Amino acid sequence: MPNLEIQNQNVPNQDEMLRIDLCGGQARVMLCETTAAVQRCADVHRATPVCTAALGRLMTGTVMLGLMMKGEDESVTVSVKGDGPMGNLIAVADHGHLRACADNPQVDLPLREDGKLDVSGAVGHTGRMSVIKDLGMRKNYIGQSELVSGEIAMDFANYFTVSEQQPSLVALGVLVSGETVLKAGGLLIQPLPGCPDSLIDQLELRSPMFADISREMTFAPIRELAEGWFRGLEPRILKTDPIDYRCTCSRDRMEKALISIGSKDLKELIEEDRGAELSCHFCHNRYFFSTEELKKMLLRAQEPSGKENEHEHAPDQL
Repeated sequence: MPNLEIQNQNVPNQDEMLRIDLCGGQARVMLCETTAAVQRCADVHRATPVCTAALGRLMTGTVMLGLMMKGEDESVTVSVKGDGPMGNLIAVADHGHLRACADNPQVDLPLREDGKLDVSGAVGHTGRMSVIKDLGMRKNYIGQSELVSGEIAMDFANYFTVSEQQPSLVALGVLVSGETVLKAGGLLIQPLPGCPDSLIDQLELRSPMFADISREMTFAPIRELAEGWFRGLEPRILKTDPIDYRCTCSRDRMEKALISIGSKDLKELIEEDRGAELSCHFCHNRYFFSTEELKKMLLRAQEPSGKENEHEHAPDQL
């Protein structure tokens, strides 16, 4: 079998997704590195190591879903609301562009007895994972599933099986040392229609090889790992996609968000005569609008076309 092509070995933290098929299309694999994106997220939110691990796993699973989307204007939002101290976690991906936040990203917990970060302790053992797929002009898809562990990877696997009726093997990992993300990445394997039981058995037998995926990534680039993990199963890279942490907030979007709150609330802001300041949850950029600007927005909100602006607001930006 020819070796998988190795590229960009000299580029550190080259975040990317590999789309791979096995045995002539009997199963599909998504294998990615998200180290730089997770580091950016940790820096933006000043996250503790355990929160970095939780957010990084969520981001990695979400970008896999995002890269499954076909339309240019489509995106996916995944929220995890558990009973842990981190509160609600949200990640958004439009193809390879990622952003994420949590209610309490500075939560700190002692290590587990095995010396690993207590991600499920921070996220919670019970709760719900929700997936909203924005299909552009079409109706949004909303899927939900119960948390089964709070470790995120098993919760994604449960979501695929329960909500999308697609059995899946999911491995997600974030290796952290202090404030530094050493490696982060993930793997998704899904059998396709007609996949024989023999191939599924082979994949299950190999699953321990990538159970600790972030640590494995410290030893070799993901292309080399794929070659070793799937040797004998005819792995073929179909496509590669770049991944980055990118927020889509802007002054214009924040202005539309203010208009969308309606005339009554805008009038209250104007009467206070203090203006309004909005902050983006994903990048913490702040946008200030003066009282005079709010008055102009009020006029726009009162116009018949102002109602249309309510649909332009992306709720994940506030």
